[in-house]
Amino acid sequence: MSDNPGENGQPDPSDPLDSFDEIIDAETTRDPDLAVIEAGSRTLRTQGGPPEADVPGRPEDPETDAALRAVETELATRWGETKLEPSVTRIAALMDVLGDPQRSYPSIHITGTNGKTSTARMIEALLGAFELRTGRYTSPHVQSITERISLDGAPMSAERFIETYQDVKPYVEMVDAQQEYRLSFFEVLTGMAYAAFADAPVDVAVVEVGMGGSWDATNVIDGDVAVVTPIDLDHTDRLGETPGEIATEKSGIVKQDATVILAQQPVDAAQVMLKKAVDVNATVAREGLEFGVVARQVAVGGQLATLRGLGGEYDEVYLPLHGAHQAHNAAVALAAVEAFFGVGAQRPEPLDLDTVRKAFAAVASPGRMEVVRRSPTVVLDAAHNPAGARVIAEAVGEAFQFSRLIGVVGASGDKNVRGLLEAFEPVFAEVVVTQNSSHRAMDADELAGVAVEVFGEDRVQVEPRLPDALEAAITLAEEESEFSGGGVLVTGSVITVGEARLLLGKG
Repeated sequence: MSDNPGENGQPDPSDPLDSFDEIIDAETTRDPDLAVIEAGSRTLRTQGGPPEADVPGRPEDPETDAALRAVETELATRWGETKLEPSVTRIAALMDVLGDPQRSYPSIHITGTNGKTSTARMIEALLGAFELRTGRYTSPHVQSITERISLDGAPMSAERFIETYQDVKPYVEMVDAQQEYRLSFFEVLTGMAYAAFADAPVDVAVVEVGMGGSWDATNVIDGDVAVVTPIDLDHTDRLGETPGEIATEKSGIVKQDATVILAQQPVDAAQVMLKKAVDVNATVAREGLEFGVVARQVAVGGQLATLRGLGGEYDEVYLPLHGAHQAHNAAVALAAVEAFFGVGAQRPEPLDLDTVRKAFAAVASPGRMEVVRRSPTVVLDAAHNPAGARVIAEAVGEAFQFSRLIGVVGASGDKNVRGLLEAFEPVFAEVVVTQNSSHRAMDADELAGVAVEVFGEDRVQVEPRLPDALEAAITLAEEESEFSGGGVLVTGSVITVGEARLLLGKG
């Protein structure tokens, strides 16, 4: 399989002039002037799209790479992110011995089921555009562990990540010795993030919960603004079996006198959140009432939206991300930043429109409807539950006019895999099932058994190795003809997407 879109006789989209000439040559049966116009349009579309995603690769310096691997190895000896003891006792103890660094800056805290990371990135971009120094903590990572902690809109460098780990390590070991259970992988990373933000120092931290809310390790902060993205069924064994039950856990991030930015929710989840807000005297802004998406249309490389914020309308906002869900994430992010600045409360005027437009135009969200290859087009999205899959199935149909879409699915064994596959069944012509390198990955043959029940035997291909799965899917997408408009969507897990990203030459 070639990693370069320009090989195997296909135009190289990285060279617009080559693409221009190739397309003109292909239009030999048409009016020459029309061929030139059409070629120009198509090469412009090829260049359109989101900014290059800030996903770091391995450090180039061998010593730094070895030191980072040593840190990763040490962290891997701790409880993984799926093994939990529902308590903030250990992380609170770590914060105490570190001098409570999380108290040294205001924060925006984000929970929900889907859309948290994209929303966090948008909030970060907006705050940075208004010249605030930001720290962002998100999970999981797509390719590099250093992605999880960002300063000033960029992932922490490997050198600084290593230094931060060495700084907190003695305190981590001190807490380990005092507690019944050692600090987990996620708890140590959370401590590192909060310490790094205080050391920077940042003006504001944008923090995404790992899971839930009340007992999530991040919940030792008191967010001035609590953001709740759409709640749906995920992690039901730990959080609850209905949106309302899950919302009860997630409402734990809503603190006394905070402002709550509430995305559109199922009725039972909204009721829980509103009751919690009343209990702690929090102010609530609800999508569809106090803020929301007024209008949107598909544009080259993304979409153009009019957003209604807490301070008024913001028109002609270009968002270089695909799908209606990203426009809704943008509305939530805008309202969160407005609330942080006191718009709609202390100040009546909206944020500066040009600054808002500039911030959104620069947003990237790696592994979220991300195009990583052309001819055929390969899209990556980390949807890993039925709600996320339904949103992406709709978005891919809106953003791309594929005549034939092939799915590559590698999922985790603890997810609702049947629900995920059923959501994609209407849009996938065929599906190639595979597995990633994680110990949590569902066995490819087991996944194939579920896929056959959903798609039928004729539409399912099994390739246990991800490189083989990508090659098979690209071949299937190209089957009809060179210009068939076939595409590939790689999905099912953040880990699958991250590994595919590397295989396709990103990072």
